[in-house]
Order: sequence, then structure tokens, then C-alpha cells
Amino acid sequence: MISPIPTNLVLGFLGVGKTTAILDLLKKKPDGEVWAVLVNEFGEVGIDGAILETEGAFVREIPGGCMCCVAGLPMQIGLNQLIHKARPDRLLIEPTGLGHPSQIIESLTGEHYRDVLKLGPVLCLVDPRRLEEARVLENVQFQDQVAAADIVVANKTDLCEPGQVARFDDWVGRLQPAKNAVFHTRQGRMDIAWLDGDAALSEVGSPHAHHHHDPAEPTPVPDIRDEPWQRVSNQGQGHFSLGWRIHPETVFSETALLALSLDGRFARFKAVVNTAEGWRTINMADGALSVSECEPRDLSRIEMISEQALDDAELDASLQESIGQAESSC
Repeated sequence: MISPIPTNLVLGFLGVGKTTAILDLLKKKPDGEVWAVLVNEFGEVGIDGAILETEGAFVREIPGGCMCCVAGLPMQIGLNQLIHKARPDRLLIEPTGLGHPSQIIESLTGEHYRDVLKLGPVLCLVDPRRLEEARVLENVQFQDQVAAADIVVANKTDLCEPGQVARFDDWVGRLQPAKNAVFHTRQGRMDIAWLDGDAALSEVGSPHAHHHHDPAEPTPVPDIRDEPWQRVSNQGQGHFSLGWRIHPETVFSETALLALSLDGRFARFKAVVNTAEGWRTINMADGALSVSECEPRDLSRIEMISEQALDDAELDASLQESIGQAESSC
């Protein structure tokens, strides 16, 4: 008799630091255990999955929309492949920050996985600074993520004013039903003990508020050797994404990419990219920019997410210009 796989959802609104938090958890994985991660991105190029693979986890991506819309066959296929390939001791699931969790939880606790998975505490990360924004507090996705959570974690507290943390504590203290636990953290640092226990399976406020749709048949991704510059886009839930898959021998100017990442139109800018200074992971959310070195990859990936439609040709030209700047600096 095979024991069910301990499974945790890591929720949170766009840019709160879910991938960073999962990376931290992977670094604390007990020796000898195999962990797997199912990650769903709003964009199409799979940057979060590429970042998570750096910690040696088995990663499976479901790109191109919210997981609650693909919680049927596409999610089951990805999840089944991941379970059979990795045979994990623990499974972490990161839905997009623009998704609703109720249908995902329903799928994970349904007949197909009842004896396969054991759903542990659902974690939701919150940036206390965003609680000052009415559009966040009133957002149905945000409300349902918080409602579904067993544990709420205030992340990025090192970037907060004391009053913002106090506002978070007051807000989370008034949630009904009360949460099993509430924590403060910074830079996505998580305690592995938070993963243990059972999910309460709390009711969300608006389980049918999101208009679900059947995802389009996935388009085969061309070989990067045949098509070395691939641009893809997606839209929904009031957001637009524009992404690129680029041949790994194409070299960008790091300075130019960092300047582009701070464009005020972007809610998120993410990249795993080859620059003249070496391979870099670039992450911008809420005006906060982080850059780190990374190992060479099979291709460069760049993703921009905005609340307004993006000019494909303009941004494509900006990236092409970054290549020219890198060449001129050599």
C-alpha cells in the first residue's frame, strides 16, 4: 500500500514571491527525499519552472492561463506525468497569482486523487503593502486565495513600514473563519514545518465568480534551433502577457534589460537570460528589482505582464536593441 503524497498549495497574488518561497522550501528539503513542483504561469514561456529547476526538483509546467481553467484534463495530465516520473515524497503546487483556488482544490481532493494525494495546509503569501490598494482588497481572486488558505504569511516585511505590518495583523485577525496560523517573513523565507498537517478545505467567497473556459489546444513549441526568436502572448483576468523564447547564443545587454524591466507599464518582468555579463535571473515586481547569477540554460526566456495591452512591435524592438548594445560593448 503506497502512502498518499503530502501536497501543499502555495497561493498568492501576482508578484508576492511564491516562486522565491518555494525555492526556499526546496533548499530545506530533507536529505534523501524527492520533491516535485507543479507550476502554473499566466504567461507562456515557463520562467518560474526554469528557476525552480535550479534546486534539483522535478518540475512540470502548465503555462498559458490560470490553473483553475485548466484544472480538468491538462492539469491531470501534467500532474500524472509528474507523479509517475518523480515518485515524489512531497508535491508543491504553485498556481498563477491571477487564479482562483477552489476548482484546483476540488480536483486534488476528488475521486482521481483521493488515494494518491494528501492535501496539507494551503499557504497564502500576502504583501502587506498591497493591502493599501482597494483594487487588491476588492479583487475576487485575492479574496478567494485568502479564504482558501489555512496559513497566511506576510512576505516582504523587510520592505514594509511598521504601520503596514500592523495593518496586515489587524486585517488578518478579522478574517472569518480564523486562520490556523499567521506568520511574518521576508525574502520568501519559509519554515518547512508549515507544510505539515491537514487542509481545512475552507469555503471560498465566490467559487463561481470566475468565468471558466476550456483551454485552447496547446500549440506545439517550435525547436529553438529552427526558430531562434519566438514571441508569444496571452490575456485574461484583466492582464496581458508578452513573452519570448530565444536561442541561448543570443546575448543581451544586462543594463538595457534592467532599464526595460522598470517600465511603468509592467506589473511583472521576469527573465532567465544570457547577457554579456553572464546568465542572469531578473525579477521585477511592484517596482522592486532583483538580479542574480544562474547557470546557462537551453534558451533565454523573457516575460512581461501588464494590466494594459502591450505594444508587441515596440517591445520586440527594445529587446533587439538590447542585443545591439551588448554587441557594441564587446
